[in-house]
Amino acid sequence: MADQEALMETAHAMADAARAAILPHFRRGGLGTISKEVDSYDPVTVADRAAEAAMRAVLAEQRPDDAILGEEEGTQEGTSGLTWVLDPIDGTRGFISGTPTWGVLIALCDASGPIYAIIDQPYIGERFEGGFGRALVAGPLGEAALGVEPAATLAEATLFTTFPEVGSLAERRAFDAVRDRVQLTRYGCDCYAYAMLAAGQIDLVIEAGLQSYDIAAPVALIQAAGGVITNWEGGPVHGGGRVIAASSSALHAEAMALVKGALNV
Repeated sequence: MADQEALMETAHAMADAARAAILPHFRRGGLGTISKEVDSYDPVTVADRAAEAAMRAVLAEQRPDDAILGEEEGTQEGTSGLTWVLDPIDGTRGFISGTPTWGVLIALCDASGPIYAIIDQPYIGERFEGGFGRALVAGPLGEAALGVEPAATLAEATLFTTFPEVGSLAERRAFDAVRDRVQLTRYGCDCYAYAMLAAGQIDLVIEAGLQSYDIAAPVALIQAAGGVITNWEGGPVHGGGRVIAASSSALHAEAMALVKGALNV
């Protein structure tokens, strides 16, 4: 327990450092935005870089033997058997657009995958954490337990994805198969959608084309809140790829069957 407390303290210190690095840039000019890709728009800003540097500085001081995988600075090897997977701003497109649906992702992983995570929304002041027996959100309304609240049927469920095009044409067809069966579909919330699933507000998140730093933290949070999160084949998804997150095993199974059926058309 002492080790777990120390690890959680480090995670919160990183989230605090990222908040301090990011907030001076939000809804301000001079973001220095560039695209990391030539053929598509994949933006990165000075805030992304500053936040990851701030989190790495915390780790250098408190956990120098741990490995790091970060979106902006890549991999740093470690010797402890633990890896911190960092996305300094998940949802940079939302960040540069001024919407408060981006977040800082911090996941702690061992050889089995994510074991603890934080999703932090600095502007709203909400911090979601899951793992080590905890599933909590702290924010403007105080602190509360997290827990999924499944819809009774798929027809009553709420579905989220970040991009309506999802991925390839086949992946879009698979997403649409679920979209056509649910009550409500919403778009564009990036990591905040997973936080809302853990908070019991929505029922499904379906996405494709994710990297490990996009999904490792949501995996730990959703599992801690009692949800189900896998790839589209039902296997582990913390390494990235295509994800189905659901508020119950029944909704997950039904959504996965629809996705698989559409992919095999």
